[in-house]
Amino acid sequence: MNTGPKTAKRSPAAYRLDDPAVKMTDMPEIDDLDPGQDSAHKAVENLANPARKFRLGRLFVWSGGLLVSLAIGLWLDNLIRDLFARADWLGWTGFGLLALFAAAFVGIIGRELFSLFRLRKVAHLRLRADDAIERNDGKAARGLARNLISLYSSRADTARGRAQLAGHLPEIIDGRDLLMLAERDLLIPIDEQARQLIMQAAKRVSVVTAVSPRAFVDVGFVLWESVRLVRRLASLYGGRPGFIGLIRMMRAVVAHLAVTGTIAVGETLVQQIVGQGLAARLSARLGEGVVNGLMTARIGLSAMDVSRPLPFLAGERPKLTDLTADLVSWKSSRSETGDR
Repeated sequence: MNTGPKTAKRSPAAYRLDDPAVKMTDMPEIDDLDPGQDSAHKAVENLANPARKFRLGRLFVWSGGLLVSLAIGLWLDNLIRDLFARADWLGWTGFGLLALFAAAFVGIIGRELFSLFRLRKVAHLRLRADDAIERNDGKAARGLARNLISLYSSRADTARGRAQLAGHLPEIIDGRDLLMLAERDLLIPIDEQARQLIMQAAKRVSVVTAVSPRAFVDVGFVLWESVRLVRRLASLYGGRPGFIGLIRMMRAVVAHLAVTGTIAVGETLVQQIVGQGLAARLSARLGEGVVNGLMTARIGLSAMDVSRPLPFLAGERPKLTDLTADLVSWKSSRSETGDR
């Protein structure tokens, strides 16, 4: 016999959606889906100082890789011996090809190590910048400014900004003010390029997923475009990740996005942003394209936070609402053009 408290049943009632007393619950706010800047520090910290924990999976990969390497080495040794046994010229040809293979392999490993070093260098600059801003340390800020000038010394588009920042070094004492000038002179022009990259990627994803006939094509293209966007943003800010560095960047970006609770966005968000009138004019496929474009834009904003060597101080960080407005207006104009 159930002796618990009984819940009173409420009679059905009708409400007007424009009634101010009616409040929608469980509706995701656009600001809640915007990757937070505060969580970027933790993601960059994991990128700069990756955890060195013992894991069975890592042991499995390393031991298996060594066994495969030994097997390949023995096979190559037997191959070269067999070639020399047949003819000297075949043996020397095989030996030359093996030398070229070894040189290319060493070059690839060296490039990966250099890319990891450069990626960690940018991440350490960000951590040092956060610390210098918190303590308002002028000496640390001047060291960071010199490092930024060196980081972008090979880029012609930053020549004017580097010259301006170098002129501020002996004049500015306050650490936070100096880093704000460094951001204004060097990073704000790069931020505009990053914003364009994010918007272009979001538009491509929106168009392709709107016209794609297969779901697996949508998933594959979104993943490809997201990885490509993360790599381009990291390279834009000076990271230039290789294969291993790109994997670490993707992990840092996903960790940064996970703080907001979810990576994907829902269709209710599109209705919340563009309104019921415009949303009703969008077809179901166009709506899916907008949702996928928003997800790509969120990944781009997260990658921007993780890749940037300085936090946002004087510059205005692009927001998901701004990118959403541009994406939806562009999408609706394309839809109207197609209808005509």
